Amino acid sequence: MTSPRRDEPAASAATSTAPLLRVTELGVRYPGADAAVPAGADLTIARGEVVLLLGPSGSGKSTLALTLNGLIPQAVPATVSGSVQVAGADAATTPVAQLATQVGMVFQDPDAQLVTGSVLDEVAFGPENLRMPAAEVLARSEAALRRVGLWQRRHENPDRLSGGGRQRLAIACALALGSPLLVLDEPTANLDPQGIDEVYAALAELVAAGDHAILLVEHNLDAAMALVDRVVVLDHDGRTFAAGPAAAVLRGRAAELHEMGVWLPTATIAALRLRSAGYALDPLPLTPAELHSALEEAPAPDAASVPPTRTPPPGAGGATPLVRVRGLTVSRGQSRILHGVDLDVHAGEFVAVVGANGAGKTTLVQAIAGVVRPPRGAVQVGDIDPGRADARTLHRRIGFVFQNPEHQFIAHTVFDELAHGLRLQKLPEAEVRERTLEVLARFGLAAKADVHPFLLSGGQKRRLSVGTALVAGAPVLALDEPTFGQDRARADELLGLLRDLNRQGTTIIVVSHDMQLVAEYADRTIVLGDGRVLASGPTPEVFADDDLLLRAGLRPPPLRQALHGVTRHPELAAIARLADLPGGAT
Repeated sequence: MTSPRRDEPAASAATSTAPLLRVTELGVRYPGADAAVPAGADLTIARGEVVLLLGPSGSGKSTLALTLNGLIPQAVPATVSGSVQVAGADAATTPVAQLATQVGMVFQDPDAQLVTGSVLDEVAFGPENLRMPAAEVLARSEAALRRVGLWQRRHENPDRLSGGGRQRLAIACALALGSPLLVLDEPTANLDPQGIDEVYAALAELVAAGDHAILLVEHNLDAAMALVDRVVVLDHDGRTFAAGPAAAVLRGRAAELHEMGVWLPTATIAALRLRSAGYALDPLPLTPAELHSALEEAPAPDAASVPPTRTPPPGAGGATPLVRVRGLTVSRGQSRILHGVDLDVHAGEFVAVVGANGAGKTTLVQAIAGVVRPPRGAVQVGDIDPGRADARTLHRRIGFVFQNPEHQFIAHTVFDELAHGLRLQKLPEAEVRERTLEVLARFGLAAKADVHPFLLSGGQKRRLSVGTALVAGAPVLALDEPTFGQDRARADELLGLLRDLNRQGTTIIVVSHDMQLVAEYADRTIVLGDGRVLASGPTPEVFADDDLLLRAGLRPPPLRQALHGVTRHPELAAIARLADLPGGAT
């Protein structure tokens, strides 16, 4: 893929126009913060362009996005230096309502912007507040909902949509405003493959005419590469580290970006590792198809490595399951979410739960953890029934991490948030402090101990939410999308920590849309479809069953897509995990 997206005339036409957005030396310092983050960010966007904003967790990507429509500093107090110009208007002083006609926002958490009682009302809310004629409001709302595949559900309450459905609704709300600049913060983080395709098809259609521009903050580069024109990378301090055409930046500076902890396409990460093992891959591939083609042309290295044999973790198994689910049926209103689910999880297992949006994944793990009270007797965790146990007892048996970290924060400081669960156990304050400080250091949050949890970056909030589940030392941890909002380095660190805990005997249950993550870490995978268990088995076997994945609305991990059927290097053809590739760690 020499050009990441559209034909050359369209791209050159976009860059020849005056920038729709110009950010110059942007610095944002929150009250009480030691430093501005970002601290010196520069970027421009022209109509018709799609610009991908990358950077480590905490580099200020979401903060930068909030300056573009004036929410910072007009609604969220902060000291702003530098300038943000949107269509010639100063975003720091132009009223937010006026900027809304120029900048459409889709936040990292869609629930933060959904306020009405029906899908149609939600999309109409913005145009109505801009006092557009009723006919235009309805026309815009219908077009936006059809574009994201929600028109048939227009009369439903947004609360009944899955997490991915609510994200698509938030995108429709931004589309309905007709703003020339659309800013999307992790728009596909909670979407299944079909939902991702729908969103990117809608965005491609939107920019094809050349009247709109998109600033995209995204970690799923495997999906984003077909849409993106240019890439801007922030460093850990929020300064612009690299900027240019997407292919040039990601190929030319891949090793630097990887070392910095920035997400890269799976194919690029794999190629970096294969290069170190002697495979001639130049230029670096950005997609599974490119990696497949490059390997079919590359000569064999001098000494091809044999991939390691994957073995179950020590201690997994046992005659009696630690988590036992029988006939679990859960309804919400008139809708049945789970239909008579049976499954077992044994002590020491690392299990992933996967499925399309609406399959019931989150409801299942919430019922296991007692967040959604299951019918009595339907779930057993160790010696307790989550349908009957009190909160303190549950907390000692199973830790749970919500898909949205903010849903579980109750304290006014990061330290007290972590200490809360330990104090519930009536532990001595000295022990509470020691264990809390240990978790703060482990998750890179020691400098944030006195900060309110809501003032953390998205990635920092996720690390805190996982820390609150880990600090109590429960034998079972259930996590819903644990790497959402994390940079690659922090995601690797978090999953490495979970793997270490698993090897020490902690049972891990993870819900994830990231098939590569599941392939890397889960020893067993449970596939849900329409509230029922479609399959349960060793992860390599599940991902080798193309018919099963198709029925479940899923796709193989990107690495398997790239390596499956490679004939010139048969030693690679069966690999689905980056960890199994020959070559040193990348």
